[in-house]
Amino acid sequence: MAGAPAYNDSKDVVRITVLGATGSIGQSLADLIERNPDRFEVVALVANSNADLLAEMARKLRAGAAILAEESRLGELTERLQGTGIEVSAGEAAVLEAVDRETDLVVGAIVGSAGLKPTMAAIRPGRRIALANKECLVCAGDLFMARVRETGAELLPVDSEHNAIFQVFEAERADQVEKVILTASGGPFRTFSKADMAGVTPEQALKHPNWDMGARITIDSASMMNKGFEVIEASHLFPVSHDQLGVLVHPQSVVHGLVQYRDGSLLAQLGSPDMRTPIAHCLAYPERMPVPVRRLDLAEISQLTFEAPDLDRFPALRIALDAMKTGSGAPAVVNAVDEIAVAAFLARQAGFMDIPAAIEAVLEQLDSENALAAVDSVEDVLALDHLARVRAAKWINSRCS
Repeated sequence: MAGAPAYNDSKDVVRITVLGATGSIGQSLADLIERNPDRFEVVALVANSNADLLAEMARKLRAGAAILAEESRLGELTERLQGTGIEVSAGEAAVLEAVDRETDLVVGAIVGSAGLKPTMAAIRPGRRIALANKECLVCAGDLFMARVRETGAELLPVDSEHNAIFQVFEAERADQVEKVILTASGGPFRTFSKADMAGVTPEQALKHPNWDMGARITIDSASMMNKGFEVIEASHLFPVSHDQLGVLVHPQSVVHGLVQYRDGSLLAQLGSPDMRTPIAHCLAYPERMPVPVRRLDLAEISQLTFEAPDLDRFPALRIALDAMKTGSGAPAVVNAVDEIAVAAFLARQAGFMDIPAAIEAVLEQLDSENALAAVDSVEDVLALDHLARVRAAKWINSRCS
């Protein structure tokens, strides 16, 4: 499929700004843009600190500007792009200025809570936001969606499961939807007992059976916490109640999302596990563009299996679902503690099952202190995020050292 034709369905050039350009989403996006240079114009590429890769991407994609969040790396970036005519800058103000530029589509793919401010600032009237940063919806979903509604911006989900649901969810007939179902591979420990999981190593947890992802999301997939986050995101993206959201374990990762309607119809989106498909859907929406991914051969696959998730063996999913129902600051706390606990697990400072234990412990602490009250601003979210991280580190040091 390397020779797939370029995308020429429209004469309009789409101007793109990418937040989180050097991450996995940014790399997949770059591949699609390189294949269709006459269809897309890269206004700006924003990254955290990887000056080498950002400079390489800016050259290849003929970007108008390259911006780093980390100011100390500005000299390196300037040196690598000298003589190209590509504008360079660094720092928080530069990142926020990048989303202020005239553009048609902003891809929000900055990892972590660092993506909250710039992605929120990118929401403008008439602009499309292709969202890949989960913190925007997990930690600040009410604030983020309120901003989208106020401005009339168009929000397109990049995540494979949410994008799948988006493709089969009839928004104009949302009242006829009975259930929205996200699928999960079950990760490498799908058949492990709870006792077995207590002793797993980072190396085992990082071996996802189907997807190639970053370290944290791979660990979260192994614990099924990532699926919990995705359900929280879906509760903001789609006009359904919490009770209408469900999860199915589907080891083959062929069916990415399903929507059940009141007439009994169950619509599903199927595809190879390649992030370029949902990214391309957002890039070309509402059209479809050629993508060089492996085509599904259902006869070759032969069998697709499904099972209910085990909330006892995978308590992280239960914790996330409970946090969604609690609302307010609870999901933000779950996200913050999970990040600290996953890092501790990867550093061999905590066990795999200490991850959900830490989250429950900090949630209980902050709830008893009435610290999970409604968050009314991004600053409130970031303050709660910081508090939760401090408490998580303290719990892990006292429990696991």
